[in-house]
Amino acid sequence: MTVKNNIIVDTQPQYIEAQSSPDKHRYVFAYTITITNAGSIPATLLSRHWLITDSNGKQQEVKGEGVVGEKPYLKPGESFRYTSGAVIETPVGIMQGKYFMLSDGGDQFKASIPKFTLSIPRTLH
Repeated sequence: MTVKNNIIVDTQPQYIEAQSSPDKHRYVFAYTITITNAGSIPATLLSRHWLITDSNGKQQEVKGEGVVGEKPYLKPGESFRYTSGAVIETPVGIMQGKYFMLSDGGDQFKASIPKFTLSIPRTLH
């Protein structure tokens, strides 16, 4: 969990075995993100920037507006939860990134997305 400008970002990854093909080096993961405004000023999530790295060091960079087609507006105390996915070529990888936010006060800021591990079950302890 990471806090930046009173924005809390919590991550929960999950391996999707039914969509994966290890023999073809295809490992599919879902991740659920909860973004909470723990501050006193409303803010809008404008865009995202992800860096996804597999255990071979291959990196994917993902940039875009909003998340899952939305630009959530979070009043103090509100949360927004969504689930998305990533595909990598190895059984283990990491994701990290940032959200670009705009407060109602006109301040633009970044909310860090903490580094988290993508791992098939029983790979890491």
